[in-house]
Amino acid sequence: MRLLIWLVLSLFSVDGFAQNKAAFVSGTVVDENDKPLPLVSIVILGKEAGLTSNDSGYFRIKVSAGKAIALIFSHTAYAQTQKNFYLSDNEEEKITVRLQRSGQLLETVIVTEERDRKEAGITKINPKNALVLPSATGGIEGLIKILVGSNNELTSQYAVRGGNYDENLIYINDFEIFRPYLVRSGQQEGLSFINPELARNISFYNGGFQAKYGDKMSSVLDVQYKKPTAVGGSAYVSLLEQGFHLEGTARNNRLTYLVGVRNRSNRNLLSSQETKGAYIPSSSDIQANVSYRLSNKVQLEMLANYSSTSFTLVPETAEKTTSVFSPLFSANLGLDIFFEGRERSTYNTGMIGLSTVYQPNKRFRIKGMLSRFQNKETENFDIAGSYLFGDRDFDNTSSTFGQIINPLGAGYYQNYGRNQLSITVLNAAIKGSIDQGKHFIQFGNSIEQTNIEDQLYEWEYQDSAGYSLPVNTGNLSKIVSSSADLSIQKFSGYVQDNISFTNSKREITIQGGIRYNYNSLNKEFFISPRMQASIKPNWKKDVIFKIALGAYNQPPFYRELRSYDGKVNPGVRSQKSYQAIAGLDYNFAAAARPFRITMEAYYKALRDVIPYDLDNVRVRYFGSNNAKAYAYGLESRLYTELVTGAESWLSIGLMRTKENIEGDQFHQYQNAAGETISSGTVDKVPTDSISTEVGWVRRPSDRLITMGLFLQDYLSSNKNFKVHVSILYGTNMPYNIPNSVKYRNALVIDPYIRVDLGFSALLLGDKANRRSHSPFKNFENIWASLEVFNLIDRRNTISYQLVKDFSNAVYTIPNRLTPRLVNLKIVARF
Repeated sequence: MRLLIWLVLSLFSVDGFAQNKAAFVSGTVVDENDKPLPLVSIVILGKEAGLTSNDSGYFRIKVSAGKAIALIFSHTAYAQTQKNFYLSDNEEEKITVRLQRSGQLLETVIVTEERDRKEAGITKINPKNALVLPSATGGIEGLIKILVGSNNELTSQYAVRGGNYDENLIYINDFEIFRPYLVRSGQQEGLSFINPELARNISFYNGGFQAKYGDKMSSVLDVQYKKPTAVGGSAYVSLLEQGFHLEGTARNNRLTYLVGVRNRSNRNLLSSQETKGAYIPSSSDIQANVSYRLSNKVQLEMLANYSSTSFTLVPETAEKTTSVFSPLFSANLGLDIFFEGRERSTYNTGMIGLSTVYQPNKRFRIKGMLSRFQNKETENFDIAGSYLFGDRDFDNTSSTFGQIINPLGAGYYQNYGRNQLSITVLNAAIKGSIDQGKHFIQFGNSIEQTNIEDQLYEWEYQDSAGYSLPVNTGNLSKIVSSSADLSIQKFSGYVQDNISFTNSKREITIQGGIRYNYNSLNKEFFISPRMQASIKPNWKKDVIFKIALGAYNQPPFYRELRSYDGKVNPGVRSQKSYQAIAGLDYNFAAAARPFRITMEAYYKALRDVIPYDLDNVRVRYFGSNNAKAYAYGLESRLYTELVTGAESWLSIGLMRTKENIEGDQFHQYQNAAGETISSGTVDKVPTDSISTEVGWVRRPSDRLITMGLFLQDYLSSNKNFKVHVSILYGTNMPYNIPNSVKYRNALVIDPYIRVDLGFSALLLGDKANRRSHSPFKNFENIWASLEVFNLIDRRNTISYQLVKDFSNAVYTIPNRLTPRLVNLKIVARF
């Protein structure tokens, strides 16, 4: 009997001991954009009691060990998610749980922040879309180019609403970012500064931005990097780029870190260019973003980056072709070039930024910032080419197929350059905010020291059909020989107030601010008032109306100071503009899908404009404020989801921009009979001339229509197979004839059309169904992608090469971009 009782008690004891075996599950709950989600309910399946995630989305729950259990994650605005586990005694598994928004809340899928809809000119960009975008350059800028248009797939630079590449501001964690300046073509570019794997929040303003942003005329890209809440990372490899990133926390979440490493080579892209030869492009960078919370009121942060890019080209031959058709004739003109020499360029960039945030309470916040940016660039080229120009045989049955059969011209040219540039920017800034309920006051001030040292020496020699240009043999043309050593101090600051009014009929938001800037280079001081306002009527339809007015002035930095001959003009003044924007934002649901339409009309009046020419990505200024200009247009975008959780959009823009340069006159000559003749005509001697002003002409960025489409879709029965489409279209753009006043920007570059397509397949997913001891247990997912760049195989034109025939007539031969290319990519997240 005693033995029986002892056995029963032993069984209960063993059972009780087994029940005391415990394990833990901890981690972070985030939304589709990796933003932490607080107040998410976490309950063990079959039990009523549980816990909720904290303000950082963090949770840690005790579960039974040695048995299968399931956790249920639920939130009122998100679809419920179940995760399954089987853990050993004292084991702790760390996870990241992503919740998808409930399909019943259609109106909230597209609009993530109501306040963003009330700002004029703003577009919120999901960094996850940059990771799946099929694009030759990819990244955040690839998405922006779909919004604003593009004419060059090899560059990450973009032009906004009639501006150029130098008119855009870029911030990362409130630090201003700069680009290399000696780059002449997209093929020389390396990695963009912005690493999309590290990005959390992206705001793009294409005009009408607030006073808190700096002194440029076109756009602002404001990027905030992640604040990790758990350990994780990613790694990817493709034919063009490889990289990885790590993120995590330590010291009880007081320390957070982000580290990203990338390497890119465009050799596969460039090997199919018209110019054949040895391409050796390489670009690598490393970035780190570290923050440490000293207390609940004080936080320290560091952002650091080092990037090294080199481009080497040893050209061999080039075969270029253009087709000319008219009612009178049709011709296929070809240009064959045989090269000798080489080109090598290097661009090294280093940046470090330190900041301290002090927030004693929820209403007051102040941030002190120190940063140092350094850019060192070298450009060395000595390339000579012998060319033959004429009609090319396109009859594939002919023995001379592909050859020039009717020579129209021949010659020799040589381009030589030895250029160096060093730029150092030191900046100290302070910015803060005061929240007073209906008033949200922001203020800031900065001091900046810029040191620029450069040494430029380049020239060009041409010999056309035995006649050197200039006429005397051995003379050189387009000689640039100069140096600069500039020290510039800039002082700037702002104050602005965001005011909210709400009643039963409407919601009104007003953002009014003023900005000042002083530049020691030209001793120029100016004040820029800016104002934005929105009104949301209390209608059944969700519509917001917006306007923005303001002055946007851009002090010269580096390239604006140099004229074509390389001389530096320190007296160049700031370019100035007044801008007006009116638009609306309409959010609705139709056909069981969310939709959002935004529309903005804008007008820019510009004065003290520095005219420029655009050759590929090289912006060459006139070096003087001798023009005025204007730009106006209309932009509309439609956002929707063809399938739940996959955002797509269509962007359409209409725009016209023109300039009027002072003193741009040309002479028309007349003979004794009053007939207009060409100067120097042998049989007719000019006796008089008429001076004619050119007047308003198209600016280099003028493009009437732009259209961009970003499309995401997946099988309704299987989300593991996805397709991504990017389409860009832009009507023709002007191109300048060098040294021509009468025909400035008279050449036309054909419309830009490009289609990129990507397919993705999930190789490894559903982490919840994997055993805890699986070798892949720490991987969230692994995806494989197949990308087809330039699906329609259209070789767009980026610029022209001008050649002369034996009679000294000038012909234009297009320089074309990349053909169709296939890229493979594998991405793993853990």
